[in-house]
Amino acid sequence: MSDRPRTEVTRILLDLNAQGVAAPKATERLFELVYGELRALAGSAMRRERSEHTLQPTALVHEAFLKLVGETAIPWQNRAHFMAIAARAMRQILIDHARRRQTEKRGGGWERVTLDDDLRFGRAPDQDVLELEDALARFAALDERAARVVELRVFGGMTVEESAVALGVSARTVDNDWSVARLWLARELGGEPA
Repeated sequence: MSDRPRTEVTRILLDLNAQGVAAPKATERLFELVYGELRALAGSAMRRERSEHTLQPTALVHEAFLKLVGETAIPWQNRAHFMAIAARAMRQILIDHARRRQTEKRGGGWERVTLDDDLRFGRAPDQDVLELEDALARFAALDERAARVVELRVFGGMTVEESAVALGVSARTVDNDWSVARLWLARELGGEPA
């Protein structure tokens, strides 16, 4: 995205702050300007999901965008701030979706198993997302900024530099937080650092 659309996104967000309500034309223009980036974020988030996931990236973009423009309590700062919050919204939507799937009417927490010779034992991808969410919540209690770095990098697909801008810190700080977070989460989740 060139500087001109970035500036326009920031201007629209600041106008939304001033108006306190999302004007339809401004919201439509904002969607046009950020759709490509939101779609890339959603694609990045969905790559970590199971292949038969019922939520598609386009639906994730639309649901997150509606959630964001409907939220009047967020004092938008700029495009980077909007994208960081969008990454968090997408993460929350995916987590809510995984939780709903686990507690479906039939079976609740039961896992359906077919009896065949090729019986495999393993965790469902929804369970992995929920375990990561729980571990990330515990980590946030220890180091909130580093947990935000994980959220932006893993769920938001942001680079170190983009994460630094979104958090208002240096790229080196993001690198350090990312290293600490990866080690802590790997230990908590019983695996190797990513």
